[in-house]
Amino acid sequence: MNNSAKLKLLFIVNPGSGNSKTNWPQEIERHFKPLQHSIELFALPNPCEPLILKQKIDDYQPQIAVAVGGDGTVKLVAECLLQTNIALGILPAGSANGMAKELDIPADAQKAIDVLLNGRIEKISVVRINKELCIHLSDLGFNAFVIKKFDSDKGRGMWGYLKASWKVLWQQPQMSLIIQADRENVQRQATMIVIANATRYGSGAVINPEGRLNDASFEVIIVKKISFTEIFKMMITHKPYDPEKIEIFQTRSLEIETPKPAHFQVDGEYLGRVSKVKATLLPQAISVVTPQTTPPNMA
Repeated sequence: MNNSAKLKLLFIVNPGSGNSKTNWPQEIERHFKPLQHSIELFALPNPCEPLILKQKIDDYQPQIAVAVGGDGTVKLVAECLLQTNIALGILPAGSANGMAKELDIPADAQKAIDVLLNGRIEKISVVRINKELCIHLSDLGFNAFVIKKFDSDKGRGMWGYLKASWKVLWQQPQMSLIIQADRENVQRQATMIVIANATRYGSGAVINPEGRLNDASFEVIIVKKISFTEIFKMMITHKPYDPEKIEIFQTRSLEIETPKPAHFQVDGEYLGRVSKVKATLLPQAISVVTPQTTPPNMA
């Protein structure tokens, strides 16, 4: 990015995001006060119709539209930027901030804001899942049920997620799945199935070690059963999975059917139960501001 160019940035702030330790509007205004860039802050109403945000972006015409929130906010802003010349910036103001971690965007407010001015712009692919845009991770089964419990318990942070996980662990049944990926049909029994554009959850668990944000496919991870050994690999060692427990394949399109509707989430947002899922890759669909050092999952 040209450091000497005057930029026009729209900061889309989600006041309801989970990170209350940082006053993001104050940090943004403090950072930009001595600079010549043009900025505007827009607080997302609750609820926010996407058309309202799209109109705001169209009216202001920024070079960078910055999602100030968690993965749900990033998803909302990204939807408005599809196939435009406006870059997506991210400030990690949510509880988990999975996409910010994926892109190695610092948790420190001033360092994260500095990435917007001194970073680089990269094209990434995204996945359309049913009618939803997935920029990060989506899944059926165990984790989606955990997110439902997490939301209903009004928990916060990692401890709240762990408590929700423990509750779900003992009541999540196996799913019967018919999976069509590109031209191959398979049947599986699984506890969870992940549609992965990215590599890891906000918890740090690496669910998809093969993932690349800018490649020509996405990954499907079939978790046949929850195993503490495999969880340890996800969280700590990152060693290859046992194929008897976790199966991974790549595709550009996917259809899933399950006779009993399963819990479903996209980018951290619980969307209820579904019995059918259809996913399609949208290659090189969004420009994203990343640090100058290219993250490993975009190399």
